[in-house]
Amino acid sequence: MRVAADAGRVSPPARYRLLALLALLIPGAAAAQLRVMSVNVRLPLASDGPNDWPNRRAVLADTVRRADPDVIGTQELFRRQDDDIVAALPRYRWFGRDRRGGHADEHMGVFYRADRLTLLGSGDFWLSDTPAVPGSISWGNLYPRMVTWGAFRTRGGRRFYMFDTHLPYRAGDEAAREKGAALILARVAAIAGGAPVVLTGDFNTVPGSETHRLLATRLRDAWQVAPAREGPAATFHGFTGRADRRIDWVFARGLRATRVRVLTGHDRGRYPSDHFPVVVDYR
Repeated sequence: MRVAADAGRVSPPARYRLLALLALLIPGAAAAQLRVMSVNVRLPLASDGPNDWPNRRAVLADTVRRADPDVIGTQELFRRQDDDIVAALPRYRWFGRDRRGGHADEHMGVFYRADRLTLLGSGDFWLSDTPAVPGSISWGNLYPRMVTWGAFRTRGGRRFYMFDTHLPYRAGDEAAREKGAALILARVAAIAGGAPVVLTGDFNTVPGSETHRLLATRLRDAWQVAPAREGPAATFHGFTGRADRRIDWVFARGLRATRVRVLTGHDRGRYPSDHFPVVVDYR
């Protein structure tokens, strides 16, 4: 849905036209904008049949191309998928280790436009009692859960940090998700200091949960604060196109969200993933 502008304020479409004009007239104005995407790409799985990766990789690449993000946080990414994405979108580079500490399992891969952003450093940590130990599991999780992060500099010289994660999915995992959220906040403070931060992920729970409440004590949920919103709130749709839960979030601090979009596009019923991608424009 689109949020109506308050009376007396510039409407969102007019605001974006004004920003575009300023970007042409004021040197460096374009560099003050940052576009972030979050998407669970859905692992390659033959049992998905017509929705298996080979049948939708072109749709995902086209979705990214049209959205034109500067940086993307992905979840459930396998190495063959990142190879396909970079082959289709050569302006992007990516980094990350998988949840076991190698490259044979799921990654929280971060993609970025190398012509727009400079990667200053990167790393990862695990959501466990031993965050520095690759593949470590705690709190009753079935699988290792982790965060991949990167430090970036924009063409305008602005520095920010990107964190990307995927929390456990079972209904009974809420306590583990809460511990994961608390650890993420602690590590964000230790790694990024006071710099601007973006956090993307598939959090596998809904707003109103304790996990969301914890994160919102330090970070701002783009869907809740952006003056312009497009698309449905819910993001998980299981390849049906009918989403029922908002479990994919983009949080930030030190940046102002101006627009958030949930992308529902498809190619004759073929969706890029079983999650709708989320795109946020920041100033």
